[in-house]
Amino acid sequence: MLDDLQRTSEIDKSNMLDSLAQYPEQLQSAADLMKTVHVPDFIKIDQVIVAGMGASGISGDLAQCLYRDTLDVPLYVNKDPDLPKWANKHTLTIFLSYSGNTEETLNGFKAASQKKCKIIGVSSGGKLQELCENRSLPFVKIPTGYQPRAAVAYLFTPLLVILERNRLIKNVMDTDFLEAISMVDQCRLQCKKTVTTQNNPAKQLAQQMVNTIPQIYGWGIYAPVAKRWRTQINENSKMIARDDVVSECNHNDLVGWSADPKTKNWSTVLIRDKEEESLFLSARLDFMKTLFSNSVAHTMEIYPKGRSKLAKLMYTMMLGDFVSCYLGVLRGVDPSPVDVITALKQRLSEL
Repeated sequence: MLDDLQRTSEIDKSNMLDSLAQYPEQLQSAADLMKTVHVPDFIKIDQVIVAGMGASGISGDLAQCLYRDTLDVPLYVNKDPDLPKWANKHTLTIFLSYSGNTEETLNGFKAASQKKCKIIGVSSGGKLQELCENRSLPFVKIPTGYQPRAAVAYLFTPLLVILERNRLIKNVMDTDFLEAISMVDQCRLQCKKTVTTQNNPAKQLAQQMVNTIPQIYGWGIYAPVAKRWRTQINENSKMIARDDVVSECNHNDLVGWSADPKTKNWSTVLIRDKEEESLFLSARLDFMKTLFSNSVAHTMEIYPKGRSKLAKLMYTMMLGDFVSCYLGVLRGVDPSPVDVITALKQRLSEL
C-alpha cells in the first residue's frame, strides 16, 4: 500500500513527505543563513530561557537535554505565557515562534522586556518581528512557507548558533552539526517514499503501529525525541499517541502494562543506544521489552546512527517524522492540515 506512489500522492496532497526529504538541505540553508545574521556576544549570562510552543518549542527541549552535561549555566524551556520570577538582566531569553504570532511566546517576550532580560527573537515574521524591530532587539528572520513542524531546521539551528556564539557550547557547528547533516541525509535515503517497504524502516514501523495507540519511550537526550515522535503522530497521523521517560516511568506505568487487558490495543517503541545506555538503563529497557512482548500488539526498538549525540538525535527524530507521515497515509489522511488547532486559534482570537 505504501509503495503505491500515486495513491500516496493523492493522500499527501500538500507533499509533507517531499518536505521532509528536504531536511538535510534545510539544515545547511539554516546554517548558511546564520552566517549572515548578527548575533550579540553578551558579556554576562547566568541562565538561559528558551521560549516556544509546540513544534517551535521542541528545539528548546532538544537543546536542554542534549547539552545538560556540558552547559555551565542552566537552560530552562519556558512554555508558559509568563517567565519565572528569577529571570533578570543576566538571563538570555531566546523566543522561537515559526509564525511569530504565538500567544504564549509573545506574552513571554513582553515579560522579558519588563525584566530587562537579554532578548533574541527567531521567527518567519509576524508580531515577534515587529516587537524586536520596534525595540531594536536582535532578530533572526527565517523562511516562510512551511508547516511549523516541518521547519525545525530553521528553529533549532539558530538556537545552536546563538548558544555557540555566546560561548555556552563549543565547536558544535564545525563538527557535530556537519555529521548531523550527513546522518539525516542517510535517513532520507533510507526512508523516502520511493524506497519500497522491504528496504524502508519508516514504512515498516508505520505498518506495525497502524490500528494501535503508540507509546514511545525515551531517556536522556532521547526524551525530547520521544516527545517529537508523539507530537508528529498526533499532527501528521491524526492519532492519539503517548510518550514517557525512562526511568521515571518504571516507578508507575509498568503496573498498568502488567495488569490492564486493554494493552493489546497499544504498540510500544523503545529508543535504544548501546553506547549511551548504562548497565542499569539497559536492564530496565530489556525488562520493559519483555513485559511489552506479552502485553501489547507490537513492540519495536529504534537504534540511532551516528557518532556524536547531536547526529544520533537528529537521525532518530527524522526517522519518527517519516513514520508519522506514513501512518497518515495508511489511515488515508493528509498529514499536513491541522484544522482543529486552526479552529482553536480562531476562537481565541475572538476573545
